[in-house]
Amino acid sequence: MSIKNPIAWFEIYVDDMSRAKLFYENVFAVVLEKIDDPTDVNSMMEMLAFPSNMEDYGAAGAIVKMDGYPAGGQGTIVYFNCDDCINEESRVVTAGGNVTQTKMSIGEFGFMSLITDTEGNTIGLHSMN
Repeated sequence: MSIKNPIAWFEIYVDDMSRAKLFYENVFAVVLEKIDDPTDVNSMMEMLAFPSNMEDYGAAGAIVKMDGYPAGGQGTIVYFNCDDCINEESRVVTAGGNVTQTKMSIGEFGFMSLITDTEGNTIGLHSMN
C-alpha cells in the first residue's frame, strides 16, 4: 500500500482579494489563477488558485473571498513548502504582512517560520535548509 498525502485542497479566507493576491504573489513569487466556483452555487465567491496540476497536486489550494467566511481564523495553519523559508520570510513585510516567528530549526524536520498575511491569517513556511 502506498502512502499518499491525505490533504487534497485548502482554502485561506480573505477580506480583500486584491490585497491578498498581491501579498501571496509577492511572497511566493507565483501567479495566482482565477478559478470559477465549481458548484456554481455561490456567485459571491471569488477564488484565485495557487499553481498546481491534478496529476500530482498534493496539497493544492486557493485564497477565497466569500460572504460569511471572514479572514483571520487561527485554528489551522497551512505550511508552504520552500527551498529555504528565509527567502519567502524576507519578502513578507514588504508585501504587507508580518513575521511572527523568524526561521527556526525544528530538528530533523528542517526549519519553519510563521507569518501573518495581510488578512490576519497565520501561515507557516517550511524548508529542509
